[in-house]
Amino acid sequence: MSDIEKKWYSGHPLVWLLSPLALLFYLISALRRWLYAIGVKQSVKVDAPVIVVGNISVGGNGKTPVVLALAGYFKNKGVKVGILSRGYGGKSDFYPRKVSENDEAKHVGDEPRLLAGRSGCDVVIDPNRVRGATYLVEQCQSDLIICDDGLQHYALSRDVELIVMDDRLVGSGFLLPMGPLREGKWRLETVDALIHNSAEMPQLSQPCAAQFLMSLEPGNLINVKDRQRQISSDSFRDSPVSALAGIGSPQRFFSQLENLGLKLNSARAFPDHHDFTVDDIPTETVIMTEKDAVKVSAFAHKDCWFLPVTANIDNQFFNLITNKLLNCGLTVQSNEKENENGI
Repeated sequence: MSDIEKKWYSGHPLVWLLSPLALLFYLISALRRWLYAIGVKQSVKVDAPVIVVGNISVGGNGKTPVVLALAGYFKNKGVKVGILSRGYGGKSDFYPRKVSENDEAKHVGDEPRLLAGRSGCDVVIDPNRVRGATYLVEQCQSDLIICDDGLQHYALSRDVELIVMDDRLVGSGFLLPMGPLREGKWRLETVDALIHNSAEMPQLSQPCAAQFLMSLEPGNLINVKDRQRQISSDSFRDSPVSALAGIGSPQRFFSQLENLGLKLNSARAFPDHHDFTVDDIPTETVIMTEKDAVKVSAFAHKDCWFLPVTANIDNQFFNLITNKLLNCGLTVQSNEKENENGI
């Protein structure tokens, strides 16, 4: 966590020095929303329903597992799912770009690379989300688009809006750069659902949409250099290991490893989307996140492992989203068809 982020979440009085800039940010954001509301700026509707999985604060809160959970759920219902990402952290020579498992994270971004490898769906990156969504519909024949981030990207019309939050919630409650918020707390009431990446349901002081708890279920540890090598975390309990994480909340990952019974010899925390080098990786046994693994696979040593996680969210959440999309004309398999297929 950077120094400014620490001040955001600790309520440091120095953040008030940034209040004029926060006021300017508010005025610009409000003007932009108003221009869309009166039709001066137009939101473009593509020929497929769009789910936006975003947040109102900066930093990673656990959006990627939610995107994967939604993609897997609707894929199992016979829906042709496409995933859209800005491609943050990658430097591609062209857009829109369909991501493959062979692409390097430095070209397409760490999260899109992970999504392409895990989801089995078409993943397209494009800073211009309308263009990227159009590509998914016209070139990939996607029936449903799940947009990773982009809640504040109003140029792309959406049918479902979701906010993912972790234990940091809204921090100080102030807008950027005085606090961590991209939009005001009022936004929590206008979306379709909140997903809490937390151990227990938090108590929010402001009105909000339907809330659901998400837990991240760990799988077997997978070797970064050879993904055919998988081993239970129990095998690492006898000797200390090193951990590293370049995500929004590294401590959350370190705590998860400790809850699995692992003893951490060291825990190296890096900023979200950190550009790793070989010097960042300890020489002993290392356990990292899957998002970090896609960035270091070319130079990681043979005793580097990553811990894949799967989002576990109440079925009522998926029922809410399904009903919303059915009203938008999306066709999904019936329960009877799912049972026939053993889903």
